[in-house]
Amino acid sequence: MKKVIMTLAAVVGIATVSNAQLIDEKDVTVTMDLQPVLQLDMSTPNQIEFVFDEINEYYAGITQYAATILKVSSTVSWDLYAVGRSNGTNGAEFWDQQIDYGNDNPNAIPNLPLSLLEIRQAQPNNGAGAALGTFPDYNQAFSPSGTPSAGNSLYVNGGAITPPSTNDKYIGGHAGTSGTSGDDFLPGGSYLTQTGNTSDYYYALDYRIMPGLPAIFPNAADADGATFEDLVSANAAGSYAEPGVYTMYVQYVLLEDQ
Repeated sequence: MKKVIMTLAAVVGIATVSNAQLIDEKDVTVTMDLQPVLQLDMSTPNQIEFVFDEINEYYAGITQYAATILKVSSTVSWDLYAVGRSNGTNGAEFWDQQIDYGNDNPNAIPNLPLSLLEIRQAQPNNGAGAALGTFPDYNQAFSPSGTPSAGNSLYVNGGAITPPSTNDKYIGGHAGTSGTSGDDFLPGGSYLTQTGNTSDYYYALDYRIMPGLPAIFPNAADADGATFEDLVSANAAGSYAEPGVYTMYVQYVLLEDQ
């Protein structure tokens, strides 16, 4: 009988141990910081040259095709624009004159407006939404010689990089947040996934300068194209560009849509 009792006690003891449960818990906090990323990749020569030494080049202008390629990647909605800049040697809105060929004629003007540079983007701005103004982007074809147009003249803002207004040109997106025809921005995305030369994240840009005969740069215009800035409009009748070497630069700005 003692053996039986002892065996039963052992069985009971084992059952008691198997039903016990001990738990120890520790937690760790995981933090995620989503930083906005805006990336603009640009392929272009270090220097784009326009040399006018033939009469037909003055009349018809010189075009540099696909001289700059812009590729966008962004995690947020974005806008993209171009603005003309200089070092201010001749003033904030004028080309810097590096070499003067010695023309002393009082009608020879060295202050050439930055807006005389024209841009054409192969891909239209599909984020312009309800943008106002005649030209929401630079997608229109260059105008023929003898037919002045502000459709491609470069945006300039007194030496500042302040974004264009709703009446001015953007490459992608636009000023404002919404309108009757949709939002004025392009959504986050990347040229890496939106492939093809017609993607909203890939822009091939042509440049043109057309001095005209005489050299007054008839297509130069202010930011919204409302006022032409050719040398005759800005100076006395009979004015023309002073021969020489001039430089300026184009700044491309990718920013989060506000």
